[in-house]
This record gives sequence, C-alpha cells and structure tokens, in this order.
Amino acid sequence: MSLPAPVAVIFDMDGVLVDSEPLHKEAKVLALAELGIVLPDQFYEGYKGSTDETVMRVIAEAHPGTDAETLLRRKHEMFESLEHALAAVPGAIDFVGWAKARYRIALATSATPRNRAAALDLLGLQDAFEVVIDADDFERPKPDPEVFQVAMRLLVLLPEQCWIVEDSLNGVKAAKAAGCVTAGLTTTFSRELLEKSGADIVVNSFDELRGVLEGK
Repeated sequence: MSLPAPVAVIFDMDGVLVDSEPLHKEAKVLALAELGIVLPDQFYEGYKGSTDETVMRVIAEAHPGTDAETLLRRKHEMFESLEHALAAVPGAIDFVGWAKARYRIALATSATPRNRAAALDLLGLQDAFEVVIDADDFERPKPDPEVFQVAMRLLVLLPEQCWIVEDSLNGVKAAKAAGCVTAGLTTTFSRELLEKSGADIVVNSFDELRGVLEGK
C-alpha cells in the first residue's frame, strides 16, 4: 500500500513517548486497595488504553457505595507519587528530535495537563511540539477522533497531511476515524491487534518507523 508522506507527525504520549502503562496500573491497584478492592490482571488488561474516568466508573458501578470521583482522585494522587519512576519509550526522544527537523510535530494526549507537563519535563521535550493537546482541550475520549481533530485544526492541516503515532487500540481507531495515516507502535498491544484496529503500518520501534518515513 502506498502511503503519502506526512507534512506533520502527531504523537500520542502514554505508551508512545513515555512507558507509563505499568505505573498507571500500579496507581489503580494502590487506590483500589485502600477500599479493599482487588481485581485480577485480566481486568486491567481488558481496559488498557481506556481513560481513567471510564475504568473508575466501571469499578464504581460494580461496587455499590464506591464513588468514582473519589477513586479517580486517589488514583491520580498515587500516580503522582510514582511518576519519578517513569522512563521514556526506547528511541522516543531521539525520534522526536529527528522528526522535528523534517516535519511539523504535535502532541495529542488524553493525559491531564499536570501529567502531560510532568512527562514532557521528564523527557526534556517541553518545547519540542508546535501544538500540544491534552485532556483540557477536548471532551470526547478515544476512539472518538476529537483529540486529533483539534490538533489538526490548530496545525491548519488536512487529515491526509498527517501521520499519527499510537500504541493503543482506541488510539488507532481514533486516528483512523480522523482520516490520518496511522502508525501503530507495539509497546502496549500486539501487531495483530493493532492491525485489526486499522493501523496502516505497525512498527516495533522508532528506528523501524524512521526507516519507513525515510522511504517516503
């Protein structure tokens, strides 16, 4: 399949630039443990890529008397206590620098403004992106394409001019619904699942993605 060369590359953050999924899971486990709620690993696997709000609402509905907003607040507090252990996805920082020299680049994440800023500080990418979108800038979570549509509107670009780098199934679906070329990165989900969700290409590393782009 022939794919158009991008004018802009739009990055998701969690699971694409920063390896945060294990810490997000640990924060949920700790927050729930305070209420004596213990869930199997399969539950967390089933909700990988979903927003915290979605997960906590599901848990609250299954445990009468549990308040989703309180759970969400404690989860965020737990995550903040753990975030010193965050690490960049291998190759992410170098790739952002490489892409910035060749394309316009944007960040479109579902993270809170506070977590987005903390992660970019950790990565040293505070000033890397022309456009930065976080949870305060849109209303409808992935797989709705709104987050990417907002980014493209600020870039003043058409979908066919943008490539989106995503790691989650909902993220891939959102990127495809936005009409963009979508590169799935196998940090969180398998190649098979990313392809099934609609990714145009699937790569195992940023070196592999760079190779694809250099061929354009």
